[in-house]
Amino acid sequence: MTNDVKDQQQENTPTPSKRQQHKAEKAKVKDEKKTWWVQIRLFPIWLRIILIIALVLGAMAAGLMIGYGYVGDGEPKDALKWETWQHILDILNGKES
Repeated sequence: MTNDVKDQQQENTPTPSKRQQHKAEKAKVKDEKKTWWVQIRLFPIWLRIILIIALVLGAMAAGLMIGYGYVGDGEPKDALKWETWQHILDILNGKES
């Protein structure tokens, strides 16, 4: 009689589709795999953004100083002074001859 009950239970349960079987097999394989490494962020994203901005500004300042000081035969520190940029803007706008 127990075999009859088992047969009836099997007949009442729906057979899983191929897609469901595939998903179940995939989940089983995924559970069996070991995790070899876990990515840990040393620097948070906001700190990375600030670091990139600081590096870009530093590269711009270094480029200005090299271009103005060594290539242009001026004083490298003068490239970062506002008076120098005001003078350049005056020349571009035609205020100075």
